[in-house]
Amino acid sequence: MYVSARTDYAVRAMLAVTAEHPRLVKAAGLAAAQDIPLSFLQGILLDLRRAGLLHSHRGVDGGYALARPAEEITVGDVVRAVGGALTTVRGLPTSTATYHGAATALHDVWVAVEAAIEGVVDHKTLAELSSISVKRN
Repeated sequence: MYVSARTDYAVRAMLAVTAEHPRLVKAAGLAAAQDIPLSFLQGILLDLRRAGLLHSHRGVDGGYALARPAEEITVGDVVRAVGGALTTVRGLPTSTATYHGAATALHDVWVAVEAAIEGVVDHKTLAELSSISVKRN
């Protein structure tokens, strides 16, 4: 699995918002705290809001907050919100990959890879990651 900068930044941003819950987090403060370029982060925050993972509040006292409890948001939710499918084969959904002859069984390998990745990212919540970070600090 390739983790793009956008995906890494999105998960880091969501964890930072989780750590501040229930306080609102401003994009500029989030960018500075996580060392993420603000202009890049703003697009990520928009995607996370559109996916229903964040709420935004306007105004001087505005900022971002989780749209759902951290226990209900998985790393997989965040990854899909900013990057789409977890795995693809030549840019297409893994399940649509077809092979012939000697490579026929390769489809099953890619489906198993996708399932393994889902097994990790869809079962690790922001709350779990936040509690691990608190224990380490």
